Amino acid sequence: GLHHVTSMASDAQTNNHFFTKVLGLRRVKKTVNFDSPKVYHLYYGDSVGTPGTVMTYFPFPNIQRGERGSGEVGITNFSVPVDALKFWEQRFAAFELKDISTNEVFGEKRLYFKGPDGDDFALVETPNDRRIPWFAQDIPLELAIRGFHSTTLRLRKSEPVEELLKFMNYESDDSKDGVTRMTNSNKNGAHVLELEAEASMQLASQGGGSVHHIAFAVENREKQLEVRNALVDAGFAVTPVIDRDYFWAIYFKTPEGILFEVATNEPGFDRDESEADLGKALKLPTQHEHLREQLESYLQPIDSK
Repeated sequence: GLHHVTSMASDAQTNNHFFTKVLGLRRVKKTVNFDSPKVYHLYYGDSVGTPGTVMTYFPFPNIQRGERGSGEVGITNFSVPVDALKFWEQRFAAFELKDISTNEVFGEKRLYFKGPDGDDFALVETPNDRRIPWFAQDIPLELAIRGFHSTTLRLRKSEPVEELLKFMNYESDDSKDGVTRMTNSNKNGAHVLELEAEASMQLASQGGGSVHHIAFAVENREKQLEVRNALVDAGFAVTPVIDRDYFWAIYFKTPEGILFEVATNEPGFDRDESEADLGKALKLPTQHEHLREQLESYLQPIDSK
């Protein structure tokens, strides 16, 4: 299933407030972009950042808003318990979120809403999701977000990506109104992908509110190497393994250019701070530690969690 979803934002404090105060997730890590250390990399999820629960962001100050279209992750869908949507709809209205609407897709009730940068999200009522959520003081535990349900990929043609996903151990589950639902039997709670196809859809342009990439979980580096070898043998251009401190990562692009990552479940977000202190201090990659004083003076202050 999914490991994490990474998007781009225009303001770190606004992004932090939205995920911790509105959605009630825990900030499990405050670090920086490996390639652009003057930009935060913020991680939100359950109490420990379990794979399948983690939404991450690069807040590029004042980045231009992205344009929605094909070749991107269009909607990030979170799992909530059955009968939770009424609470969330009232909560979102109180926070004045935009474009709140409801629908039923593949027999599941959904609540759609926008993030601060026009990000497309939905809450999906999911029966029997036994994942334990982070406890946010003003959100009843029995109504809280459990983690990801799925992502919706927007495409002009779904068949090439569908074939890739079958290669990655997904199976076609259902199809309706131009959307194909794919599921993975190795379920971590975030094991669904939906392919929304429309031949005339304009191409997406990445910016604020766009998903940068989605990551799929593997148990360890040994399994990751097996996946990498299989992808290379199948003709995909795959990066070498990259150490991201909290997981190891490889990257490749799908047909239509969506960036996929395969990330290990090890070592986890508690490798450099205790579970009680996750997300509090600024953690820097080793290669950027010598820049700490400069970065701490440059990076926008973020309210405590």
